[in-house]
Amino acid sequence: MTPETVMDLAYQGMKLTLMVATPLLGTALGVGLLVALFQAATQINEMTLSFIPKILAVFVVLIIAGPWLIGEIIDFTRNLLLNIPNLVS
Repeated sequence: MTPETVMDLAYQGMKLTLMVATPLLGTALGVGLLVALFQAATQINEMTLSFIPKILAVFVVLIIAGPWLIGEIIDFTRNLLLNIPNLVS
């Protein structure tokens, strides 16, 4: 296995990680920003108020984008396992 192969696998793994995490983290960030704006406008300074909307929004995104996310992870894993004989030699 050459260093280029290792770097390519690492690059693909990091790219997959970003693709899988971006919808979830982006949703949590957006909902957190909206809740923070609401709290600033109403002067409600409750720290736990942002938890429930974020959890619900991330759960909805997991339901909607879950099949695509799992498909991407399965494709990466399948390709990795099928290429083991090529990587060893």
